[in-house]
Amino acid sequence: MSAKRRVVMLGEARGREAVRFVAREIDDSIRNLGLTYSAVGADVGLSGSQVSRIARGQSPDLSIAQATTLLASVALDLSLRTFPAGRPLRDQAHLDLLERLRIRLHPSLTWRTEVPVAVAPDLRAWDAVIGGDSWQDGVEAEGRLRDAQALERRVALKQRDGAVDAVVLLVWDTRHNRDALDAIGAGLQAAFPLAGRAALERLAAGKNPGGNALILL
Repeated sequence: MSAKRRVVMLGEARGREAVRFVAREIDDSIRNLGLTYSAVGADVGLSGSQVSRIARGQSPDLSIAQATTLLASVALDLSLRTFPAGRPLRDQAHLDLLERLRIRLHPSLTWRTEVPVAVAPDLRAWDAVIGGDSWQDGVEAEGRLRDAQALERRVALKQRDGAVDAVVLLVWDTRHNRDALDAIGAGLQAAFPLAGRAALERLAAGKNPGGNALILL
């Protein structure tokens, strides 16, 4: 199963669990307050049978707006928050950037995409992994450089937890990214000390780059 599919399936499972949780809260509050499904439905513009299905977890497509309305009717508030979890699904531009690197590899090297960093439920994945006879390097592709420190930390944690020997940070060769690299100074570049040109030459020859490299393509 691809890393993309794993992310989507986990998101779907979390959505179903969130609906079940809200349903239990609504049902418990209706019972604790001595209300009926019909009475609550009359307050929010639903029939008693609709409220019953929702409260019993039989409405998997319950919307956030509908949930908050029902919860408010039984004196409850719904609090939501988001937090980072893995990488977003990539677009065609991201795939094109990876392809720019892939076509430069020696035929003897292996190329795998969306390789999990660790076992489930960890959602992190390498955009690609390049492999030789006795080594493998993770590839992290970035279309537009923003927060260099956050990027460095993210890659360092993935390298720590993933079974790779080194990391190739692959970046679009744009004026913005070149200016960003100049402004970053020694920080990010110190984490990727191998020159991109040298890394590309070794990969083209089927050799181990021998360290973390930053490649502009």
